[in-house]
Amino acid sequence: MRETEPNSPAIPTDGETPEGLPPVSPHAEILHRLLKLSNRLMAPFSINLEHQYKISINEFRMLMLIGRFPHSASHELAERTGVNAMSVSRAVAALEKHGRVRVERDETNRRRKRLSLTEEGERLYTIMRPQTDRVADYLLSQLKPHEVAMFDHILSTLIDTLEETDGEGRSLFLEGTRPDLTD
Repeated sequence: MRETEPNSPAIPTDGETPEGLPPVSPHAEILHRLLKLSNRLMAPFSINLEHQYKISINEFRMLMLIGRFPHSASHELAERTGVNAMSVSRAVAALEKHGRVRVERDETNRRRKRLSLTEEGERLYTIMRPQTDRVADYLLSQLKPHEVAMFDHILSTLIDTLEETDGEGRSLFLEGTRPDLTD
């Protein structure tokens, strides 16, 4: 079992702000820690899988989703991951080029292209799935069941907040965080 620092502050700051700049908000500190968490979660992938199987992080994410949700379309993968459609398209193209996914027209909707794993894709999915489970289990291993449920609730709330749109379908997040370029 890992040790954690029992007296670590909830929102660590270095206490240093360059002269003339306002202090960093506590919310910005949380955002930086969330980004750090995201980066740290990629370490097992990049160290153990990326080079061995010659697959990028986005290709890995798409492969794992297609394995879980066979016959998804690219736009559905973009929606599930929050990755932009162009990145999904590049990852799917690379997976197809390397014989890991198959792209087929949906017979019920000719405009839709369904994605499925090839035999090679299934082989990689079978190899990589336990690693994904180990990372998830390790990440949450220090949390009690009610904390896992609360964490899941908080993540869902944050994602819902970022995905809210106005009556015209514009992202409230992108509109609300647009930089003020009046200088």
